[in-house]
Amino acid sequence: MEKNNKSLSFSESVNYMVDRALSVLNVDPGTSNSIKTCNSTIKVSFPVEINGKIEVFTGWRSVHSDHRLPSKGGIRFAPIVNEDEVEALASLMTYKCAIVDVPFGGSKGGLLIDPSKYTRDDMQRITRRFARELIRKGYLSPATNVPAPDMGTGEREMAWITDTYKQLHPEDINYLGCVTGKPVAHGGIRGRTEATGRGVVYAIREFFRNADDVQSAGLKPGLGGKTVVIQGLGNVGYYAAKLLDEEDGCKIIAIIERDGVLINEEGLRVEDVRKHINEHKTIKGFPDAKFSEDGASGLEIECDILIPAAMEAQITKENADKIKTKVIFEAANGPVTFEADDILHQRGIMIFPDAYVNAGGVTVSYFEWVRNLAHIRFGRMERRHDEMRGAHMLQALETLTGKQSEAWMQKELVYGADELDLVRSGLDDTMRNSYQQLKEVYSTNDDVHDFRTAAYVVAIQKLMRSYIDIGIY
Repeated sequence: MEKNNKSLSFSESVNYMVDRALSVLNVDPGTSNSIKTCNSTIKVSFPVEINGKIEVFTGWRSVHSDHRLPSKGGIRFAPIVNEDEVEALASLMTYKCAIVDVPFGGSKGGLLIDPSKYTRDDMQRITRRFARELIRKGYLSPATNVPAPDMGTGEREMAWITDTYKQLHPEDINYLGCVTGKPVAHGGIRGRTEATGRGVVYAIREFFRNADDVQSAGLKPGLGGKTVVIQGLGNVGYYAAKLLDEEDGCKIIAIIERDGVLINEEGLRVEDVRKHINEHKTIKGFPDAKFSEDGASGLEIECDILIPAAMEAQITKENADKIKTKVIFEAANGPVTFEADDILHQRGIMIFPDAYVNAGGVTVSYFEWVRNLAHIRFGRMERRHDEMRGAHMLQALETLTGKQSEAWMQKELVYGADELDLVRSGLDDTMRNSYQQLKEVYSTNDDVHDFRTAAYVVAIQKLMRSYIDIGIY
């Protein structure tokens, strides 16, 4: 694939980044093309009556790889959705699942719509009709293709899709597994809503546990006190910023939203900003911060950590020279283009790629899917047993020492992990292990000069191993 002077499409940008890893691994051109090519993409157009008039909506569902089933990936509702974006996101899902050892193929879906222009009842009719199209054409089921929330969708839409699938397949006892990200009361799992943002934070924490990587990025040890700029205070950005603010002692010095940027060098209280947005539908007018309508300029604020958590192609060849951060954690999909990635790397800015950093969502989606197929919540059978064992251990300690145990010991030892504890533990373990896999490649392979290439090397090695095992190559 040869570069030209025009801006790259999203899928081209992803493929160029993958090409680096394929080159490192000396993969032949035919195999390289088969790895990068989407298996199938379906486009559906369907009519829905809205306020007495017929409107026609268009959507896509792409399967990049079904080497493992089901293929997994969210559905986004947005006015900028197109086929190239859906295929690029589907390919990212393949690599993402491989990096974090989630046994899914990669898929993605999108509906071209502005949800803000429709009522709740309208959105329900549209969502159910879109789901029906995908189900009938074999692009949605617990066994082959499992969507999840993405931009413009959430628990509500997932519940509608689940019910639609159940109506069409009443005999399928595993119907709850047809999507993830459902409400907890309807087969969802605790911790799924926060999962992607929390996974971002777990990735950042693991980075700071590795002193040599921190030093390479030009940062001092310790996460506390680090300055952070975050773009996007949606679901992912909100939870990432909130945890860094409240648990890790970071200074969130700027928050970028659609209508501008808030700046406070002493640090913004994330929860207060979120409440202001919920109440006023804008960040404008938030007290204790300077506001600028030039939101894009917020990406250029000097900081220790930059977290783009909004849209793809936010850092491009046009603004890459102006970025003043030490390290970037890509919480969004594709926020840094291929050209910008080259420029930032040459400038010594360390980047942790989306295919790793925002994999918390699909990791916990995997936990939810397993829970749905097992028909039992995690911790139900062992929680009280663990509490009893802890109580016995505490009693034994008190007998041996002849002393009353302190309150914190009683609280921590006589405790059985519930579902949320187990989900967070599994997510933390996943992000830590995956980081170390990336670091192993980054630090031992002389041809790998950045963590993005390391991530794709890890993913492609696992994909090729899987293909070889099932006889594709």
